[in-house]
Amino acid sequence: MTSEQGEAPLTGVETEVAEETSPVLEARFQKSARLAETRPIYPNTFRPQDQAGAIREELGEKTAEELESLSAVKVVAGRLMAKRDYGKSTFYDLLDPSGRIQLYLRREKVSPECFELAKQLDIGDLVGGSGRVFKTKTGELTILLDELELVTKGLWPLPEKYHELSVELKYRRRYLDLIMSESSRRVFQIRSRVVSFLRSFLESRGFMEVETPMMQPIPGGATARPFETYHNALERKLFLRVAPELYLKRLLVGGFGRVYELNRSFRNEGLSIQHNPEFTMLEFYQSYASFVDLMDLTEVMFSEAAQATLGTTEISYQGQPVSLKSPWARLTFAEAIETIGGFPQAEQRDREKALAFLVALGGEKSPQDPLGKILAKIFDLVVEPKLTNPTFITMYPVDISPLARRNQENPDLTDRFELFILGREMANGFSELNDPLDQRKRFQAQVEEREAGDEEGMYFDEDYIRALMYGMPPAAGEGVGVDRLVMLLTDSPSIRDVILFPHLRAEK
Repeated sequence: MTSEQGEAPLTGVETEVAEETSPVLEARFQKSARLAETRPIYPNTFRPQDQAGAIREELGEKTAEELESLSAVKVVAGRLMAKRDYGKSTFYDLLDPSGRIQLYLRREKVSPECFELAKQLDIGDLVGGSGRVFKTKTGELTILLDELELVTKGLWPLPEKYHELSVELKYRRRYLDLIMSESSRRVFQIRSRVVSFLRSFLESRGFMEVETPMMQPIPGGATARPFETYHNALERKLFLRVAPELYLKRLLVGGFGRVYELNRSFRNEGLSIQHNPEFTMLEFYQSYASFVDLMDLTEVMFSEAAQATLGTTEISYQGQPVSLKSPWARLTFAEAIETIGGFPQAEQRDREKALAFLVALGGEKSPQDPLGKILAKIFDLVVEPKLTNPTFITMYPVDISPLARRNQENPDLTDRFELFILGREMANGFSELNDPLDQRKRFQAQVEEREAGDEEGMYFDEDYIRALMYGMPPAAGEGVGVDRLVMLLTDSPSIRDVILFPHLRAEK
């Protein structure tokens, strides 16, 4: 990654973290060795029965007097995040998967062995405890402990504060980030809800979830540079898929009318705040539908995803308000370049004028680029960054849409759309090309571009052509970048913030 792509390079974890904590680490090793002489320090016998969040929901609104009349004992387990020792009593903050709750231990309430153990516990240890719930004088919901057990001894000390974690340390040690940061935990909880919502949304509309190969003999379905691998038993080169598209459309040929796959794809390209080489895509295909049908579906899907996970369709991203409420703007590719980019539609048909306009913008030109690719570069420079609120751009040129159906009125264009929000492509869909002879010509054009040096050009997939020759019903399909959708709904500035274990450069 380069800073020009939006993020500074990430190299190695700061070595001073280990150096500064080594005396503390040594002390913890010694303490754990002493504890191990009298008790297991990694037992697997404690079983929590309650969680902090559920306790708060059940008892949080009750008064101190009401809690006093209850006799129910709560049994919890989690990580010690804070410790306030007053000699004969100690307060702890315990973190479990549902949140935090305060524990209170008094010498006269527990056995001498338990009190001695409590004195030796460290921040970061995993413990289990049980007791009655009460409220302190400050109104804090608290468990008065009858018992406290060590569940797992933590050897490496936690940072005292979350801001001590560098950006790089957050990504390399996501487990530490999740321990220390409630906001990070919330991001991935929302991500899980978004993924669940997408599945239920499609399945409620008759789509069937399927799985297609991650390793493919021909990397098709997108113009992208693939990762290569080799299968020893088959004695052949394989590619990590750049998209599942061509396999999903084979299923339409096979008779499944509505299919989707929500899984990983891989592209051997640069890193940025919007790109990770391994990313999550939702792709779905519907027989007897057009790209207009999928635009309508996408509006509903995105707005309902926001409503289901955040409770609103009016969101804010990095201080920029965004409305996901329907209806969304729709512009053709040519209209957008004219009205937003300032390049008249009449001149867009002239390759030399388009090339001159691109050069004037400072764009990168290539002698072999067809007109459509030149216009796409102009679009990327002067249109895409200005598409803030949800906007569908439609009718893309054929030479940058190798799998899309030609438009009936203008065969130089395709029945295709891309969805942009905040200057980012969020989805790409089109009415599918089901003419095998036209598809063969377009594959061949892609092969010629590859041979001319375009590493992202598609390969020729003869079996896919064969499948089309059996007859694929008219259909439409779409791909949605799940990571980018989660970024939008969690106000996350980088794709690394919504991927649990993002790819980084090797540690030095």
